[in-house]
Amino acid sequence: MRVSYAPGYYAPITEGHIFPMGKFAQLHRYLLDMEIVRDMDVITPREIDVPDLKLVHTDYYLDGILNGKLTRKEERRLGLPWSPGLAIRSKLAVQGTTNAALMALQDGVAGNLAGGTHHAMPNHGEGFCVFNDVAVAIKTLQRSMWIRKALIIDLDVHQGNGNAAIFENDPNVFTFSMHGEKNYPFRKPPSTLDIGLADKTGDRDYHRILGDALDTIFGQFQPDIVFYLGGIDPLETDHFGRLSLTLKGLREREEMVIRYVKQKAVPLVLLLSGGYAPSVRETAEAHAQMFEVARNLYG
Repeated sequence: MRVSYAPGYYAPITEGHIFPMGKFAQLHRYLLDMEIVRDMDVITPREIDVPDLKLVHTDYYLDGILNGKLTRKEERRLGLPWSPGLAIRSKLAVQGTTNAALMALQDGVAGNLAGGTHHAMPNHGEGFCVFNDVAVAIKTLQRSMWIRKALIIDLDVHQGNGNAAIFENDPNVFTFSMHGEKNYPFRKPPSTLDIGLADKTGDRDYHRILGDALDTIFGQFQPDIVFYLGGIDPLETDHFGRLSLTLKGLREREEMVIRYVKQKAVPLVLLLSGGYAPSVRETAEAHAQMFEVARNLYG
């Protein structure tokens, strides 16, 4: 299984910041050490071309990120301190998702050891999300006629408001978000299908609701590609999550989604999205389950 990764996925960040910037490198090392991914299958992306970013983002916002012109209010909304490294890291990660999508079309499954930045809007970033990598990848593939229809399965604990807003009027993109109803963002633009879960929802109810949703979605929509945002923040130990999945329940979720998409013979892109476990190591190892499950199911 091929994956996108670059050392540049790390950007300097304020000491003590809640965002686990170190998880990307730790995940990369863990996947190699556990032989879940081979070194030869790690593909290093280049920085994405600005015209590709313009398929989604406004000139004003791109100028703010690429040239360090964000206002203090815009930087606070983003939740990350601006630096040249952050701009580079964001361009690398978006290209990593586009590369992963192209690899998935060729191989059946591929991943990015970053991505799933589903809160980014055309004219601003928020919730630690700079650019909307999934939206850029979908529009890039559609422009080149690699795909026509895409499905986003977003299981981050926070609703994918950026994806919902960007694809609100696009019938060729199905946005599915299953998230904590009372969690961020507090204004949730409608996805094609939203499922808001009550606080403390545990493994059994989570899996039942998800299984029913997958049946509903694939019963009415036949995508050319699936982007799976496998956020680990529904874990009961997550700093922000408010749901109650166990680590075993998270693994069963990954098996459910990945097996379902594989049985439908639709190319699958694996993306990290959010996760704020008690330590960076625990965060990386929880993310690794998705890739291990995919390796086991796809061989």
